Amino acid sequence: MKSDVEELMPRLLPIEFEASAENLDLNGPPRNPQEYLRQVQLEASLCPEVVVAQIDPKKLKKKQTVNVSVAGCQAAPTGFCPSLSWQQQQVSKFSDVRQSITKNRQHWSRQTLDDNVLMPKLTDEEGWKRFCLGEKVYLGTSSCGTDAESEPALDYSKVGFPPFLSIVSRLNQSTVLMVLEILISWFEERAFVPQLGRWLYALLACLEKPLLPEAHSCIRQLARRCAQLRSTLESQEDERLPALNLLICLVARYFEQNDLADQPEQTHG
Repeated sequence: MKSDVEELMPRLLPIEFEASAENLDLNGPPRNPQEYLRQVQLEASLCPEVVVAQIDPKKLKKKQTVNVSVAGCQAAPTGFCPSLSWQQQQVSKFSDVRQSITKNRQHWSRQTLDDNVLMPKLTDEEGWKRFCLGEKVYLGTSSCGTDAESEPALDYSKVGFPPFLSIVSRLNQSTVLMVLEILISWFEERAFVPQLGRWLYALLACLEKPLLPEAHSCIRQLARRCAQLRSTLESQEDERLPALNLLICLVARYFEQNDLADQPEQTHG
């Protein structure tokens, strides 16, 4: 009597099996499609119908959860909220950047890095902060990178390496997310600087959709921090305002965290 597996397999894969079970060697490679399917069929028939997993109850005590925050953003102060058309324009530009990175990733990742570009190891959090932000910001000796242009020759170790395509194209998704988390965590307790903005934009441009739960929580944290900092600005002319608005816009509009989106003020004619 044929097993249930043998009865089912021919109906799903209607191929005549010429080789008999006695002539098949399950340890050797199949010589044709019929032998391959027959091997799969025989291997399946050797598997037990019910498998009982041996689970150590002690290992179940630690409950593993992914913390995804649903808290919203602080509303923009009057006059600080970008228009809807501006937000749509930024999303369109950002989408173009992402497509360009995806299209040319292989090309850029093959480019030789300069000798002074020493990328940190995967888990070197302090190294990534120094690499992206520069020693002046990391060590707190400078609150911004505006003095970089006055130096005769840029010392990237001091002012931070820009997110060159030849660098970001080398980062896989786990590294992209890890560096994002490092920089956002740093930003939680410190000021916004140009180097940070450039890297956050570049990393978001490399972040693949659909988002993993960790990425979802991470970028929401970024938008909330940007909104919180924006609420402390005293002037609409503050140079940080466009960058903060842009990051909030991308998280909310492009990555579809719609509850965080800025809602432009209604104008009455």
